[in-house]
Amino acid sequence: MSRTPEPSGNTSPVADFETSLDALEQLVEKMEHGDMSLEDSLAAYERGVGLYRRCQQALEEAELRVRLLTDPQQPDAAAPFPASGDDA
Repeated sequence: MSRTPEPSGNTSPVADFETSLDALEQLVEKMEHGDMSLEDSLAAYERGVGLYRRCQQALEEAELRVRLLTDPQQPDAAAPFPASGDDA
């Protein structure tokens, strides 16, 4: 089974997110075909969870950067953007 390269620990959050998301998408596509053994499926699922967590961490780091840029004195005071369709 060929493996997609794992994101290294010394990349930027954006690069790590892009690499992890691409690897996760490829893994999901492979799993959707249903041609994997149970052992391979479990290993792929475990790897997918790790990739998902990397994506989440990269997104959290990006959010923190935006908050710091918005108000360096009070990054917690920055309000999240409204979800699309919430034009209140």
